[in-house]
Amino acid sequence: MKQITLNLNKVAGFVSQAQIDAYAPKVQQAQQMLEQGTGLGNDFLGWLHLPSGITQELLAELKEVANTLRENCEVVIVAGIGGSYLGARSVIEALSNSFSASLKDKKDPMIVFAGHNISEDYLFELTSFLKDKRFGVINISKSGTTTETALAFRLLKKQCEDQRGKEMAKKCIVAVTDAKKGAARTTADQEGYKSFVIPDNVGGRFSVLTPVGLLPIAVAGFDIDSFVQGAVEMEKACGADVPFEKNIASQYAAVRNALADEKKTTEILVNFNPKLHYVAEWWKQLYGESEGKENKGIFPAAVDFTTDLHSMGQWIQEGVRNIFETVISVAEVNHKLEVPFDEANLDGLNFLAGKRVDEVNKMAELGTQLAHVDGGVPNIRIVLPKVDEASIGQLFYFFERACGISGYVLGVNPFNQPGVEAYKKNMFALLNKPGYEEDSKAIQSRL
Repeated sequence: MKQITLNLNKVAGFVSQAQIDAYAPKVQQAQQMLEQGTGLGNDFLGWLHLPSGITQELLAELKEVANTLRENCEVVIVAGIGGSYLGARSVIEALSNSFSASLKDKKDPMIVFAGHNISEDYLFELTSFLKDKRFGVINISKSGTTTETALAFRLLKKQCEDQRGKEMAKKCIVAVTDAKKGAARTTADQEGYKSFVIPDNVGGRFSVLTPVGLLPIAVAGFDIDSFVQGAVEMEKACGADVPFEKNIASQYAAVRNALADEKKTTEILVNFNPKLHYVAEWWKQLYGESEGKENKGIFPAAVDFTTDLHSMGQWIQEGVRNIFETVISVAEVNHKLEVPFDEANLDGLNFLAGKRVDEVNKMAELGTQLAHVDGGVPNIRIVLPKVDEASIGQLFYFFERACGISGYVLGVNPFNQPGVEAYKKNMFALLNKPGYEEDSKAIQSRL
């Protein structure tokens, strides 16, 4: 299996090798804290050796349930928010045909996402779309009370039962939730839904290799065995026993922090393949929620090139010089398409005739990198062998491992998210939720 690689050549003019190497002891200490469970948030380290701990029995069970949904549903809604949906969505979007929803010979069920917003228009349009569809639901929530997801599931559960009957709904609704407690667990047990467990020691943004991600990916028709195996390979390659100079997770964590020392406090994740858009969305949550605490943390942003070169390109080239880019480059694309010759040549593109479109894209990538480095933007390059299950599995574990290391180097708890609760408290007070009476009075006085 080919592995992802890390290229740091284009940061050399911004931080020295000595500055990067100076982080080696801190990174090694962070690695040991992860392995020994001595750091902050050590009760949420279940992701660390999750890939190698996934059993064939669990994979077989996931595939069996996925096949039941595939056989009985033309649409499957994944209800979840944050880490309960972003990992699955990013993998499914990366591996799917860009126009799969319109394919006439489509064999796989359409995967639709809900529970990640509170838009009445979105939910109305979704429920309207489902009125003549054989649909099922994967409800992903540890507690079952997260407002966005619980609200969506309440609507979808009733509609599924009304349209398909209680018995078929029982067959086509699956819960991914806590092992013992919470509203979603209670509902699953009372209704007799098939269920899978979100491990207590795995936080949402690190959960894509649990049933949270694996079940929707399998329902979409993709190879979860290869996805897991890719993560297993990267778990070995990024272990604490791998020397700093050969460990790409350690190197990535070190160079990010070294660049931040030079006031490069915003990291832009770049792709030149639109299929990776949601990988960046997942990555933004992973690093934003893990590092953004105590007035610390590198700000995670993302762009899709070459598209965003025609919108954000100007700012990246000549704006505030507090940024660096991490570019995900795909070594081998999955299809072949050549630029045709045109007799009139009105567009002036005959110089490209006979070239593969991917060659044009890669020259755009190289030209962009050179321009941005010349403009004062350091570039980290991650090379993905292909956009396939194994490579994406590698990429996810690589980012997770590096995130844990980087958070500890930064001196924060990478595995909690206390700031996420602030908006909820205000929202519940404004909605007069029982138990929030005093908060409601206080917030009304402010308004």
